Amino acid sequence: MNFQVTGLGRDEVKMDSPQSFLDQEEAEEAEDQQLLEPAAWRAYTERRTALREFLTADLSPHLLKRHHARMDLLRKCSYYIEILPKHLALGDQNPLVLPGTMFQLIDPWKFQRMKKVGTAQTKIQLLLLADLLEQLDRGRAELDALLQSPDPRPFLAGWGLVAQRLAELSAVMDGFLAMMVPGRLHIKHRLVSDIGATKIPHIRLILSTKTPVLFDRKGSVAHQDWASLRWFVTTQPAAPEQFELRFKLLDPRTQQERSQCGIIPVAACSFDVHDLLPNRCYRFTVKRAESYALVYEPWRDSLTLHTRPGPPEGPSPGRLGKPGLPLTTLSER
Repeated sequence: MNFQVTGLGRDEVKMDSPQSFLDQEEAEEAEDQQLLEPAAWRAYTERRTALREFLTADLSPHLLKRHHARMDLLRKCSYYIEILPKHLALGDQNPLVLPGTMFQLIDPWKFQRMKKVGTAQTKIQLLLLADLLEQLDRGRAELDALLQSPDPRPFLAGWGLVAQRLAELSAVMDGFLAMMVPGRLHIKHRLVSDIGATKIPHIRLILSTKTPVLFDRKGSVAHQDWASLRWFVTTQPAAPEQFELRFKLLDPRTQQERSQCGIIPVAACSFDVHDLLPNRCYRFTVKRAESYALVYEPWRDSLTLHTRPGPPEGPSPGRLGKPGLPLTTLSER
């Protein structure tokens, strides 16, 4: 049985061309315009344009990508309690209002309680930020699907719900941006009491962040029995910082090799670790040294390096009875 297809003209054969799809889309749009009254069509196009502008400017993929990057950074930051006087007159030289002095005057037990409050507040804040960002992602996907739909009803009869959704997402974005900055800690009781005749000013506690410490992966190199480690902080601190470098041999084979680990305090952004085993893997981690004001530090950078193999223990069978190579040649190889 033979099937014959007839009636295909020249224009119908070229329906797969890009221009034909554009013509078809314009034809469908013109058909929709004919089905709607002029006022309804004008409202439809204006509302589609408003939705497109919102998704392009206020909730663009590029903007959400930046917020995700900032969120990842916040998850790696260190969080501290910072003490500031609640009211400080301009030019006040009272040494009791200096942060270092006020730390010494605060009740240690009460301050430890405030550190627990700060830890809980930081964790809750990070969880809320993640939830708000997820709402923004989900809301953009919903609105983008609506924009791609050819159905005009949501832009006409159901525009009230769409406008309400736009307002909700705008409020979510405002809340997300406001919460990106660590907030103030609420103090139920005074942490500093009056000392003699000197009245200590009221203080306020806020949460501050420090950017994470990151290994310089190009500058950190493992040699045969030692490793040169380099790290950096993206934001330069106002004062020199102390760091804590840890190293550990992976997969130790003997009880003695289990001692191949340690914690090294470092007052710089580089350190050389010696007395390592050749041809073995070591994991290194770095972070800031413990601070009295630290409340939360969920992340630390880690780096795994493999030391170079050591020299052969003896001459290989192929070289027995043969003159050895010059020392320079051996080192080059």
